[in-house]
Amino acid sequence: MQASIHTFAEDGSGSALLDDGQVVSWPGEVFAHSALRHVRVGQRVSVELEGISVTRLWIVGIGEGEVIR
Repeated sequence: MQASIHTFAEDGSGSALLDDGQVVSWPGEVFAHSALRHVRVGQRVSVELEGISVTRLWIVGIGEGEVIR
């Protein structure tokens, strides 16, 4: 699922807006496992959700097993 970064804190926690306008969030641990170093407000990312909590956050092509095609 695609989303846009809404907030990002120094501890790695943050939130994103889904394309339907729903806000979803993640704790710093999810970001720490993402292989990303930083994200900026408005940046498009891929997310996996459990309810309204993000369980995985990534950008296609960045991180283990992510190949740009």
